[in-house]
Amino acid sequence: MNGEQKMKKIILIPDSFKGTMSSETVCRIMSGVLQAHFPDAELVSIPVADGGEGSVDCFLCALGGKKKYVQVHGVFGEPMQSCYGVLPGGKTAVVELAACAGLPLAKDRLNPGKATTYGVGELLLAAAEDGVEQIILGLGGSATNDGGCGAAAAAGVVFRNKDGRSFVPTGDTLAEIDRIDCSGLNPLLRKLSITAMCDVDSPPFGETGAAYIFAPQKGADREAVIRLDQGLRHLCKKIAEELGTDVSGLPGGGAAGGAGAGMHAFFHAQLKPGIETILDLTNFDFCLTGTDLVLTGEGQIDGQSLRGKVVAGVARRAAKQQIPVVAVVGSIADGAEEIYEQGVTAMFSINTKAMDFSQSRWESEKNLKITMENLSRLLSAGFQHTGRTAKGKER
Repeated sequence: MNGEQKMKKIILIPDSFKGTMSSETVCRIMSGVLQAHFPDAELVSIPVADGGEGSVDCFLCALGGKKKYVQVHGVFGEPMQSCYGVLPGGKTAVVELAACAGLPLAKDRLNPGKATTYGVGELLLAAAEDGVEQIILGLGGSATNDGGCGAAAAAGVVFRNKDGRSFVPTGDTLAEIDRIDCSGLNPLLRKLSITAMCDVDSPPFGETGAAYIFAPQKGADREAVIRLDQGLRHLCKKIAEELGTDVSGLPGGGAAGGAGAGMHAFFHAQLKPGIETILDLTNFDFCLTGTDLVLTGEGQIDGQSLRGKVVAGVARRAAKQQIPVVAVVGSIADGAEEIYEQGVTAMFSINTKAMDFSQSRWESEKNLKITMENLSRLLSAGFQHTGRTAKGKER
């Protein structure tokens, strides 16, 4: 670059663009364009997910490890092959709820009242039998609203109705729970630590809870939403009565149709924002050393992005070391400007022309490449003109 100051290190740490590009794809496109403009820069790619679909792949991509495949029950109880990840050393497993109870698996049968997390419990058991000491469970992208009761039942927790009959509760039958017996919980699961990654901080029930906020996108109409919310309300009451644990106002308890509350109550899981878990495990704070710029992104940035999402989590960490953060996103919606207060320097939408998502999704990779080309030219021009680093400090 003719003797001018050069970009030395760039970290790429995007979320997936839901429905269009995986985080690995976003990293690949970003890296390819940046390499052409900054050939001497160190490019560090950390594809991430905040707990939803793709979380296992992201952890394995960033840290290494291997997938383990196991037969479990799917979102409506059908047999299916699923998987979990085991990180290097064999002591930590990564399980994602979406791998057997995710919204895409429901396809055209969306029904949160009938969907179950039973397979999630089977995945947890399989990982425990593998000898791990810690499980990281991603709770995003669910098709369910059973409060995690299905997972608990698979792990040995017994639910009984007023007639004393045991059953596996789903969203439609949570209100039938009369007794909860956790004495049969598999002892292997009692011994290990579970961290549940949540990308929301919603409580289990109420107007900001699991049913009212998320059940409609899972196929629930107004009547079903009210019924599902009442079921979660009843479940929390029974958890308090039977287990002595109050999860009614638990932040993140509404994640995955109330599974956040269930995981805490039945498995003593610690609920934590997904991005914080990933940043800790990838030693992100140390990776920031010597970094000139951080590029992150997600499918849409809006007011919700402040609540446990990837962009805000990354920006807060980088801001502590005064490193600029640029968010490259699919779309910019209402409330997005609040992200600047979290440490984001600038944000760019990849949408080059007005069109519906059903059309624009097919042009996402091309649009991302165009946006990165323009951003790279801007960064390069700034370096050549000022002779400063991306931090704005003279070398």
